[in-house]
Amino acid sequence: MGRPKGGLNNKWTYEDRIKVVTRHIDEHISAAKLSQETGIPKGTINGWIDRFMRDGKEGLKNKKKTGNHFSALHTSKSLTELERLQLEILKRDIEIARLKKGYQVKGVGVNKEFVTLKDKNSK
Repeated sequence: MGRPKGGLNNKWTYEDRIKVVTRHIDEHISAAKLSQETGIPKGTINGWIDRFMRDGKEGLKNKKKTGNHFSALHTSKSLTELERLQLEILKRDIEIARLKKGYQVKGVGVNKEFVTLKDKNSK
């Protein structure tokens, strides 16, 4: 069955994770009971507990990096040959992914326009 499609993913802060895990450890409250109290799925709580036992408080920190890691490369004036080639490969990979999804990009910056390839023949 699963959860309904189109819903937003819940995100819990580092402090929320610490609070739930420390309650589990200090007060000996089961993950199921904590799940009922907080509304956080039991599997998520068990994952937090496992990560806490393995890595300590560091394990509960968010590891996902946000932002565009290649934006600094793109705006940099003094690129080495290797960096320039990596950037070129990245641009080609993005273009291939867009073509597979069925659209092209016309223009740059604010004037960027996404054009579908529904009626165009690629051969």
